[in-house]
Amino acid sequence: MTALVGARIFDGERFLDDHAVIVDGARIAGVASYGNRPRGGDEVDLGGGILAPGFVDVQVNGGGGALMNDHPSADVVGRIAQSHRKYGTVGMMPTLVTDTPEKMRAAIAAVRGARRRFPSVLGIHLEGPFLDPARKGAHDASHIRTIEPSDIEMIANADCGAMMLTLAPNRIPTDAIRALAARGVLVSLGHSEAAYEEAQAGLAAGARAFTHLFNAMSPFQGRRPGMVGAALDSKEAFIGIIADGHHVHPASLRIAFAAKPHDRIMLITDAMPPAAGGPDSFMLQGRRVARVDGCLRLADGTIAGSVITMDEALRYCVHTVGLPLAEAFMMASRAPAAFLRRERDLGRIAPGYLASLVHLDDELRVRETWVEGEPTFAKAAA
Repeated sequence: MTALVGARIFDGERFLDDHAVIVDGARIAGVASYGNRPRGGDEVDLGGGILAPGFVDVQVNGGGGALMNDHPSADVVGRIAQSHRKYGTVGMMPTLVTDTPEKMRAAIAAVRGARRRFPSVLGIHLEGPFLDPARKGAHDASHIRTIEPSDIEMIANADCGAMMLTLAPNRIPTDAIRALAARGVLVSLGHSEAAYEEAQAGLAAGARAFTHLFNAMSPFQGRRPGMVGAALDSKEAFIGIIADGHHVHPASLRIAFAAKPHDRIMLITDAMPPAAGGPDSFMLQGRRVARVDGCLRLADGTIAGSVITMDEALRYCVHTVGLPLAEAFMMASRAPAAFLRRERDLGRIAPGYLASLVHLDDELRVRETWVEGEPTFAKAAA
């Protein structure tokens, strides 16, 4: 066993001072006061900072120069996962934006293979192709289509961990949403001009979340609440938030944080290849995307994902938006773990949970990440 000491601990609910986290292999054996920690095993003095549950990101298109849509393979998925792991992400959903049925099948197979080698890969997020062309964002309209029974079978039988699917509730029959949800698919509503009532019908049919709130969805208006209104009005639905200073105004973030229970808000990156150490530009399905003043855009100015990592999203919420640190941590780990139905082994520091942790300094910059007990930087230096 290994005792991690010397840092303030956030256990998923509260901060603990003068405590130790006891790690036994891939899992947490216990949390003890420093004076009552077990003796005789290894001890790692973290030298200050904060030890917290590692980040869980349900929307990661790419990172470290790699893009899921380019070459969906286990190696590419692993490269994305390893690049984000350095910034505290211990669990992620590699994301395929709208593409061909062949590319969807290849991406599912790639994630299935990657999960055998990279424990931080928790499943796959298919963002489309069952979207609304009126709110396509950076998605290629030529690949957007309606859902078929064969699609439901392919998605429900993917066998690659958690399966998250973003779809437009005004374009997809509620019977299809109900069939997907009944078979364990995590349906998220997004990229849609849906009315409030259509979004509500999607939730009633089993949808669990809204994809990147405020972006690519019908806005909130006084007499037409739209998808944004449906997302904020629901106490049960999860929402994904891109907190990068470009996708959502900080005032809008504060309004969302005030309206929603914080255990239903998930910080996401929507990261593209430039994130986590990648180049400033890349090709997305034949179209050039470039970083302009910290924001990724197509040639026509359309925003196309982000360049942030989860630790940057955490810092933005705390330092710019003014969110209490404990609530930001919850949005970065515990809430997405619950959305993925992994609340019993991710998102907390408690006995029996996976030892998937992040250690940050006092400026909230990552010093070390553990995935199932394995350190990132220490292992790389060994």
